[in-house]
Amino acid sequence: MNAIIAFIEKGRPFFNKMAGNAYLQGIRDGFLTAMPAILFSSIFILCAALPEVFGFTLPAELSSWLWRIYNLTMGVVAILVAATTARSLAESFNRKLPGSQSINIVSVMLASICGFLTLAVTEIDGGIDVTYLGTKGLLCSFIAAFLSCNLYKFCMIKNITIKMPPEVPGVISNVFRNVFPFSFSVIGCVLLDLLTTKLFGARFAESIIMLFSPFFQAADSYLGLGLIGGAMAFFWFLGIHGPSIVEPAIAAAIYANVEANLMLVQNGEHASIALTAGFQNFIVCFGGTGCTLVVPFLLMWFCKSKQLKAVGQASFLPGLFGVNEPVLFAAPIVLNPYFFVPFLLAPVLNAWIFKFFVDVLQMNSFIYVLPWATPAPIAMFLGTGMAWLALILALVLIAVDCIVYLPFIKAYDASIVEEEDKNLEEEKAESGTAAAATTNAASSPEPSSAATTPSVVTASSSKLEAVDGNTETAASDQSTEPASESDSSKTNPLNVLVLCVGAGTSAMFANAVNKGAQEKGLPVTAQAEAFGGHTGILQNFQLVVLSPQVQTRYDEIKADADQYGIKVVKTKGAQYINLTRQPENAVNFVIEEVNKG
Repeated sequence: MNAIIAFIEKGRPFFNKMAGNAYLQGIRDGFLTAMPAILFSSIFILCAALPEVFGFTLPAELSSWLWRIYNLTMGVVAILVAATTARSLAESFNRKLPGSQSINIVSVMLASICGFLTLAVTEIDGGIDVTYLGTKGLLCSFIAAFLSCNLYKFCMIKNITIKMPPEVPGVISNVFRNVFPFSFSVIGCVLLDLLTTKLFGARFAESIIMLFSPFFQAADSYLGLGLIGGAMAFFWFLGIHGPSIVEPAIAAAIYANVEANLMLVQNGEHASIALTAGFQNFIVCFGGTGCTLVVPFLLMWFCKSKQLKAVGQASFLPGLFGVNEPVLFAAPIVLNPYFFVPFLLAPVLNAWIFKFFVDVLQMNSFIYVLPWATPAPIAMFLGTGMAWLALILALVLIAVDCIVYLPFIKAYDASIVEEEDKNLEEEKAESGTAAAATTNAASSPEPSSAATTPSVVTASSSKLEAVDGNTETAASDQSTEPASESDSSKTNPLNVLVLCVGAGTSAMFANAVNKGAQEKGLPVTAQAEAFGGHTGILQNFQLVVLSPQVQTRYDEIKADADQYGIKVVKTKGAQYINLTRQPENAVNFVIEEVNKG
């Protein structure tokens, strides 16, 4: 097994490069930015639809009002994603352009929106067909954003612009500076739409849906769903955030399918499409990637190792809300041969069982979008429109995942117990040697000065060992005065930004820093943020701490931070997770890192 994992790990540079692809990141970050609108609309659709589950009928005027809000948010989500994807991709391009050249973010967002409308809108009877302004038009959103950003980049590099005299105010010059790239972007989309109309006899939005339909149908099969779940787990096992690679490929489908399922239910039909946002968040990521919801409980209840029991106790609560990094890096599961099979197998089995419930038992698939941090069993029940079979499904998945993980956990536990017993014997032997040395020293008529001079450990001299998450304190035998780093931290405020993918574990780390600073009376504050939301607030911080999830984004974040002279620090898996549970060491860590210069 070790040999297999070593072989797989050789491909890690390639997978890291894939995770850092600007276009995949643009899609993912575009969706993350637009997520508030998606979740907001889901609140209103829940209010409109759930009463009918219990036999209540809302007044027609109220129902119409709720649906109106849904249609004006989720119904135009493709327009929003066209803009947010263009923004993310343009920011990525700007990091690599010369300092004197940059894409105007607002302008490219407007160009992407206009380009999208030319691809997605069809005129009918003096009005427009809005079918593709919602989730059905998401593929058009990506294409419009990619085309616009690349044409803006081309114009910036080739300096294709309208040059104005120096006397013209800068605001006016910038307007003319963006005329050509804006025009090229919109015209490019117009020509693309004309081409597809001539070739396929249908507008671009409809044509692209027809083109990708076989792919989406294959992805909704047992094989496709299993591959999606297994792929996300495989990448995470290597320490690469799996959803960052897999989700962009299916993003358009998983949100469009939720709306399609909802329409089926409203028409009195069965919501039969399994591949949805809920499938990704709560089935193949049941408690987090790798379906680790049950793992902390198995560690607490079935393991004899003190280490694994402690990991279980510390990670079960975050795991309930889909934050499984504590168990991934503290057990660890990532790159641990004992967990390779269950970590990949559990998501695949979960996907197949869910597909069986939908296809054979006729349980409705997900018809609502819920926040990814919703506990999975609750999300299954609510997301399927309170289908009672969803409760049985949750119990079945818990049972299956327990069966899959338990033998491997027991085997790993046995190896850890053996190691702990060996370490205990070594500690006893060292204690016996130390006791003998103490006895000999006590019988000596002239004790040495070293034996009578106590060592002093100050808070400021605490040193963190960034290997395997262990911490050590360095004793100072020379002085009881705090180090200068501590003095400076007490007089100069320090603002720390902690980044991860979904602001889950970054919130844990930031809370630990804030708690440690409060306990020690230090002017240190930390704020958690998801990657993509940092660009507008970066200048407010002196230090950026990256979680293991965003290691592949280091170069981009550093490029952003270098503009303000801000230091960026990477952390290792176990080190990061341990610091989330050690407030004093967490605040010491950020103080030491910022003082390293």
